Amino acid sequence: MQAIILAAGMGKRLKNLTKNNTKCMVEVNGVTLIERLLRQLEKIRLSRIVIVIGYEGKKLMDFVSLLDIETPVVYVTNPIYDKTNNIYSLYLAKDYLCEEDTLLFESDLIVEDAAIRSLLDDPRETLALVDKYESWMDGTCVVLSDGDDIVDFIPGKKLQFEKSNKYYKTVNIYKFSKHFSVTHYVPFLDAYCAALGRNQYYEQVLKVITMLDDPEIKAKKLNGELWYEIDDIQDLDIASTIFTEDDEEKTELLQRRFGGYWRYPGLLDFCYLVNPYYPPKRMLDEIKANFELLVTSYPSGMRVNSLLVAKNFGVDIANIVVGNGAAELIRSLTECLHGKIGIIRPTFEEYPNRLDPERLVEYYPSDFSYNADDLIGYFENTEIGHLVLINPDNPSGNYIPFDGLKKIAEWALQRNVRLILDESFADFADEENNTFITQNLLDGFPNVCVVKSISKSYGVPGLRLGVMASGDKELISHLKKDVSIWNINSFAEFYLQIAEKYNSDYISALEKFREERKRFLEELKKIEDVTVYPTQANFVMLELRNGLSAKKLTVNLLKNHSILIKDLTAKCGENGRQFVRIAIRNAEENATLLSAFCKEIERERENG
Repeated sequence: MQAIILAAGMGKRLKNLTKNNTKCMVEVNGVTLIERLLRQLEKIRLSRIVIVIGYEGKKLMDFVSLLDIETPVVYVTNPIYDKTNNIYSLYLAKDYLCEEDTLLFESDLIVEDAAIRSLLDDPRETLALVDKYESWMDGTCVVLSDGDDIVDFIPGKKLQFEKSNKYYKTVNIYKFSKHFSVTHYVPFLDAYCAALGRNQYYEQVLKVITMLDDPEIKAKKLNGELWYEIDDIQDLDIASTIFTEDDEEKTELLQRRFGGYWRYPGLLDFCYLVNPYYPPKRMLDEIKANFELLVTSYPSGMRVNSLLVAKNFGVDIANIVVGNGAAELIRSLTECLHGKIGIIRPTFEEYPNRLDPERLVEYYPSDFSYNADDLIGYFENTEIGHLVLINPDNPSGNYIPFDGLKKIAEWALQRNVRLILDESFADFADEENNTFITQNLLDGFPNVCVVKSISKSYGVPGLRLGVMASGDKELISHLKKDVSIWNINSFAEFYLQIAEKYNSDYISALEKFREERKRFLEELKKIEDVTVYPTQANFVMLELRNGLSAKKLTVNLLKNHSILIKDLTAKCGENGRQFVRIAIRNAEENATLLSAFCKEIERERENG
């Protein structure tokens, strides 16, 4: 068996990275794509490796000559690489196809050894490697029969996304038998090039072949093996994370992305926090039905969108402002704060990160638990002008009941202290009707500024929505002028427009969530050497005891199960204590996490 690698292209979308080198010379984690692939093929002991070169071909040949590859490497040159597509590169190597069985690769791929091995170990002689279609994938897809026959090749431009659940993406790695090349592929390749020219793609020949009664080629489905096609710098960034060999570094790189995890196949995110039972399907269908209108329309300005949130929350427009996520409003608010600011540690870092550390007065509660009297007692004798209170708190999940919040608000009013109350997780609490966003409370406590993340409570983080409400109308007016007039997009505005219709669905979703949280926490409490902290939020903080490591657990959950959780040790772990935070999702996903969690803890115990 031989391998043919198509490496003639220019890779223009990688811009400066391919200014003086062909695409396969791009490095992923310090190793070029071509070196990685050649070393993988070296393990297979092939008869030869044929590389079709074009753009900067001499540089590629010189580089390969330095790699000490024992498998013979031969080159085929495409002199008109800038005027042709890959069908012509393969056409130039067609004689090699007819000489023996072939593994065919495009050179802009990075792939696990196991994916290549799956082709070799499959007894079927002619195969196209495919993977279940995901939203991040681009290019040709196929439709398969129950017996892995390729029913159709569909170019990327003709994908019908409403049928995407039926698609498989071609990985652009093939196994061709000599017989298939001689009797099927090369004759059709000749005819196709003669009829339609050189500016086509070799997969179009396969599309024609699949129309035959006996096309010979079948699909080989991947089963979780990793691969990535690198067309631009974003692809390169993602591939660098996926194929990082250092497991700790990979975990850190993923967490530093702060989202966008749909680009990572199979990743289950227990790190970032949403509502697992909302929005309902009918609401999503309504948004989808208006997609074209929304994507081509400007959103309304600040006044109209403030009117929408005022209507939804039942307060006056002068008392509330909408933000591009709560983070935008937190930034704007913190720039208005003067003097000392009280915070509770550990906390959501968006607030202290935007403030001068020397202005912070920090309260460290005993074992992460505190109530209204604890806070008043601590801050009573300080000179703070503002107090930031996240309730339920993040990451501890500590919750102060509504009567306690009013007590703090009254104390703060008497002391002329502004209370910044972040109730982004308050809707998940067992205690209902605990919000400070009511007109009576805003009027009665003009010193209170309430922050709420719609993303977290309502499960729509992609819309980037948050609100801030206060009886201090001058402050709200200032914030409206400080942020952009079009600070939310049309999708977010439309969501606000229709939200009231789904209030009953939201209430039902919260009830379902509370039931699942109670069940899930009871299961977690059964795990030996794990302390489960009380929580009223959509997450739970766990302490690992008796030598269990939060870092090892976090890394191994990602490595072995593609599950991402939050390692809190740097934030909470004084004196060697080990903590993690886990989002609470739906019952099925929680069961997956629980099983993986127990396996990794047991493995760590066994390994000492």
